[in-house]
Amino acid sequence: MSLLAELTAGAVEDSEGRRALHPLAEVERVAAAQAPARDAASALRRGTSVRIIAEVKRASPSRGDLAAIPDPAFQAGLYEAGGASAISVLTERRRFKGSLDDLSAVKAAVSLPVLRKDFVATPYQVIEARAAGADIVLLIVAALEQRVLEELFALTLELGMTPLVEAHTAEEVARAADLGAGLIGVNARDLTTFELDRDLFGRLADGIPDDAVKIAESAVLRPSDVAHYRSAGADAVLVGEALVTGDPVATLGAFIAAGDAVAGEEPS
Repeated sequence: MSLLAELTAGAVEDSEGRRALHPLAEVERVAAAQAPARDAASALRRGTSVRIIAEVKRASPSRGDLAAIPDPAFQAGLYEAGGASAISVLTERRRFKGSLDDLSAVKAAVSLPVLRKDFVATPYQVIEARAAGADIVLLIVAALEQRVLEELFALTLELGMTPLVEAHTAEEVARAADLGAGLIGVNARDLTTFELDRDLFGRLADGIPDDAVKIAESAVLRPSDVAHYRSAGADAVLVGEALVTGDPVATLGAFIAAGDAVAGEEPS
C-alpha cells in the first residue's frame, strides 16, 4: 500500500469512528446551521500580490514533528496579521496531529477562508468539514476514483464550499480541469514516495485553465521559492513548514515581497 493510500484509509477509518458518535443526520443539521462559506475564489484570485495560503501544521510523515501549536487560533491570527489570503488547517490525526477542533477554532478566530486539509474520500468527511466551518475542501485526484472524485466535488459545491483539486501529473490536471475546478493545486511532493520536485508546478501550470486559480503547494522554505512559483504562473502558494518553524508574520512579509518583486518584472 502506498503512503497516500495508507493515509487515506486511516483518515476514512477515523471518520467512521466519529460517525459512530455523531451520525450523518446530526452532522448534516450542524452543517446546515453554519453561516455561508467564505468566498475562496475571490480571496485567492490572481492580483498584484501573490496570495499565500498559510498552514496550521504540527507534523508531517516526511518531517516528523514541526511545532506544538497549542493554540491553532492564535497561530492563524498571526497569519492573518501577516497578510495571508487563506488559512489551511491539517485535520488528519495520525501523521499530522491535527483535528476538526483545530479547524473550528481557526474559523472562529479569522475572517479569511479556511481550508480543510485532509485525505477526504467519503461524503461524510465533506459534510463534517462544513459542520466544522470549512470554506474549502481538499480533494486529491490521485487518491480518488473518477466516480468518487466527481461525487465529492459536486457535494462540496452543493454545500456552498469550494473544492481545491490537487494534482501531481498532467493527466490529473486534466481531470481537475474537466471537473470545472475553480481552484487547482499542484503539489510538489509526490504522495506515494514523498519526494519533492519544485519544478513540477512549472511543467504542469500551462494545463490549468486560465479561469482557474493556480496554486503551488509544498517545497516552500524561503522567499526565493515563492518567487520561483510566481514566475512559473502561480496565483497562490501554500506554505506550511516555514511558517510554523519561524516568525510567521516576518516570514509572510518576506514571501509576499518576493512574489511582488516578480509581479513587478512582468510585462504590463
